[in-house]
Amino acid sequence: MESNSAIKLTGTFLDEISHDIPHQNWGAKEWKKDFQAMKSLGINTVIMIRCGYKKWITYDSDVLRKKENCFSPTIDYLNLFLTLSEEYGMDFYFGLYDSGNYWINHQYQKELDINRSIIDEVWAKYGSHKAFKGWYISHEINHHVPGVVDTYVKLGEHCKQLTGLPVLISPYIDGKKAVAASSNILEKKYATSIEQYEQEWDEVFDSIKHAVDIVAFQDGHVGFDEIQSYFEVNRKLSKKHGIRCWSNCESFDRDMPIKFLPIKWEKMLLKLKAAQQAEVEKAITFEFSHFMSPNSSYVQAHHLYNRYMEYFGQSEEVTTIMETIRRQNSEKV
Repeated sequence: MESNSAIKLTGTFLDEISHDIPHQNWGAKEWKKDFQAMKSLGINTVIMIRCGYKKWITYDSDVLRKKENCFSPTIDYLNLFLTLSEEYGMDFYFGLYDSGNYWINHQYQKELDINRSIIDEVWAKYGSHKAFKGWYISHEINHHVPGVVDTYVKLGEHCKQLTGLPVLISPYIDGKKAVAASSNILEKKYATSIEQYEQEWDEVFDSIKHAVDIVAFQDGHVGFDEIQSYFEVNRKLSKKHGIRCWSNCESFDRDMPIKFLPIKWEKMLLKLKAAQQAEVEKAITFEFSHFMSPNSSYVQAHHLYNRYMEYFGQSEEVTTIMETIRRQNSEKV
């Protein structure tokens, strides 16, 4: 078996409210089964990627129903996730609301105001859950956008002042694969250089370091031969500004015209090895349930789970098979 020179995944996003991935229509029974699978892989941290997007929400929020005319969900997914997190010994991070409107149209104050109200509401209703361990600011950027950075700061400050819990963000890199999901191209001609990337994110880190505790950059927007260099910059900036450095290992493939399918195992392994080499603190993924789970609607995800478990020696069935093959080969000799 190959040397275990890759970092293990210990966290995943929960993508109940998605932009561009088909819903699996899971209820409590299916989610419980998947938390069991997460536990078997070694997951100890789950991050609800967002509590709502536009009018779709994960819990019956008075704030979002009244202010954004959101639809009430048939299941309180937030309570379900918190309960399952406690049952399986996982830390839960709550993802904020993405209006899909205000912040992308530079109406930052509106995005800020609605999320401050949600933070207060959620903490009052769900803050007593032991698994509630942090906050995730769901708005993503790939370079220094002053309005969004200021929103990060104000939302992070609000979360920390109210609860004292850590705040996480997961930006993406303006690499050659940073193209819109709706686009029919896989790579763009111009991308931010690593020198410019370091300069911009040095400025961002300096602005957010008192309000954001953890930064987990998405790793799928650059070429595989560039990943190591970007990881090293992330680690360097994190050390400089006192921010914890995680990696968000994407478990879906950006190199295919079909968006999005589970990633080829060798590609994922390369990224996990690069993260290990850069000595990041923790590796999380977007995201287990669709792209890695043995319960996923994608059959390829079942196989990715198997390959991962084999590599890290966590598959008893595969270990037994390999031992049998070795014994048979030795007997032939």
